[in-house]
Parts: sequence; C-alpha cells; structure tokens
Amino acid sequence: MDSLNHVAIIMDGNGRWAKSRGHIRVWGHVRGSKIVSDIVEEAESLGVKHLTLFTFSTENWSRPVHEIKILFRLLKKFLQKEKKRILKNRIKFKVIGDISQLPLPTKELIWEMEELTRDMKGLNLTFCFNYGGRTALIDRVNLLVEKGIPITEGNLTESFEVGDVDLLIRTGGDQRISNFLLWQMAYSELFFTPTMWPEFSAKEFREIYLKVAKRERRFGMADANDDWMTSAKLARINKETLGEMREV
Repeated sequence: MDSLNHVAIIMDGNGRWAKSRGHIRVWGHVRGSKIVSDIVEEAESLGVKHLTLFTFSTENWSRPVHEIKILFRLLKKFLQKEKKRILKNRIKFKVIGDISQLPLPTKELIWEMEELTRDMKGLNLTFCFNYGGRTALIDRVNLLVEKGIPITEGNLTESFEVGDVDLLIRTGGDQRISNFLLWQMAYSELFFTPTMWPEFSAKEFREIYLKVAKRERRFGMADANDDWMTSAKLARINKETLGEMREV
C-alpha cells in the first residue's frame, strides 16, 4: 500500500447543495465550513503529512458580493474556532494565494497563526485562498528569474510553498482540476466523488484514502515484476518486428 503523504481537496458543491434544499447559496458555505475540522482530524489519524484545501479561487470573484463576504467571514471564524486545537496538535498552518483583499483583522489572524505554527512538526495544513494555479506558476518562474536561479524542474518544484500532491479529491461531481496546484499535480491520483462538500464526511475521506492507497503508482515506469517474456521469446519478437520494418 502506497503512502499518500499529500492530499489536496477541492471542496465543491456548497451552493448547489443549499439550492437543492431551497436555501440561498451561502447556507451551503456555512454548513460546509463545519466539515473542515472533521477532515483535518481524520487526515491526522491517517498519518497524512500535508493537507491542502482549495477554499477560494481567483475565479470566485465573479460570485455575488454578499457570498464573497460570507466566505471571508467563514475563514476568520474557522481560525478563531480552531486556533487552540491547531496549536495543541502542533499543526503547521499557512495560507497561499493573494490575501491582500481580505479584511485587516483576518489577515492579522492569518499572520499570527502562521507565525505561531511556523516550527510545528505535525500536519501541514494549507488553505489556498484567492489562488490560481497558472498565476502561481508564473509568479514562481518570475521569482527564479529575479533571483538569477536557473529555471529547472527541480528549482521550480522547490520554489513552491507546497510540494507534489499524491491524491486530489474533488467533491460535488465535477471532474476537473479547475486551475488548482497545476505543477504539483503532475502525477497525482485523482478521485471525483458526487458527494457535495456539506455532506462529505470523515468516513468517506478515509474510504477514498484507503482505496486510492491500494493503487499501483508507477510514475511512467514499467512494472519491475512484469517480466513475463523469456529471453528467447523477446528475441523472436524483436526479429519479427525488424523484418516488418524492412518491408515498409
């Protein structure tokens, strides 16, 4: 069984879940925000080292203003509510993305949490807020150029705030990655569940994790145990192939 050290989640379906029940979209966000703590706790239980959550994308600014304000308040409320547990469990917390448009009290709370947990050795919990994968990639390339560092795969990988993703889970039924951690998901295992985020549970998270952990991850390499051909058979096949090529 492979160890899935880094799990990323696109927490989708909040608005649709609320509307299907005759409520306004923001009710789904409020309900969905309560799920986060359960998933963080389950990730710790499974031994996950990094949990990255897509909370607000650069494309989300097209949503109604009141909905965006609710999302801002929910972020602040989560940090206020979970501060003690984050510190107690030695979780390292950070936010990546452009937080410049957040209210100052929320930004100060984020900075405080990042500073307090900077040296924590537990779960690495990252919120992607006002984040876009393409923008992040361009920013990293420009940063390397400014520092005079050669743009190589290794240098670019090391420049990002979070590393390669082992498992991406998207709730809500859509099957796309929506500009999320584009560089880091080059070899990620993908799992799309129809469950809307407000109904997602620690139990389903665990089931998905354990199911995907059983997958064979070859990263483009052949299976070392797939040695079913004898040398004689392989030589005959190569000879036949060479003969066919000469006839072309």
